[in-house]
Amino acid sequence: MEEEIKMAETVMLIDASFLNFVTEDIKKNFERMLNRELQEMDLSHLFTYLALDAGIVEGQNEIQIFFIYDKNSAQLVHAQPSDLEQELNSVAFSNEFGEFCFNTFQPEDMASREDLFLESMKVVADAKGVKRMIVLSFNEEYGDKVNDILKDVKEREIIQFRMNEPEDDINYRWEMLAYPVMQALGIRGDELQ
Repeated sequence: MEEEIKMAETVMLIDASFLNFVTEDIKKNFERMLNRELQEMDLSHLFTYLALDAGIVEGQNEIQIFFIYDKNSAQLVHAQPSDLEQELNSVAFSNEFGEFCFNTFQPEDMASREDLFLESMKVVADAKGVKRMIVLSFNEEYGDKVNDILKDVKEREIIQFRMNEPEDDINYRWEMLAYPVMQALGIRGDELQ
């Protein structure tokens, strides 16, 4: 991956299956709780909310987003755009926080989504020029392996978005993924009181 793509200072590594799992769960539960249909997520809004929660400030930032997906997660649920191969590979958008560049990767027959995600984490952790890693890993499937990799990463700010508080001590920051997904789905704070 490093040879093909010059890495930005900020890299988001996303397991598309995990994002789909969380989005589907939040949409189903909150539509029932709020008794209304939620909007589709505009991905530019979702990634802006993720950037804000990760502490990225307005400016000329370059944010590289790598989606790892398999045949079961090639489409993002309740999101626009949604097709990882046709609509989200090698595209970008810009706003007041900088440029968000998307690349998507699917494992070949010899590797699993988990294997590709973990190997990609290692590549990003070792890549020159990367100062901040933002990780959305499917911890319910392979979280211990993620922690094993991240605990050894040095000289990088690491922010992991997850759905549960870490059970073990970690040496990096974590944020709740539910909040940016809820905002992107159009759930207002006053509806939650």
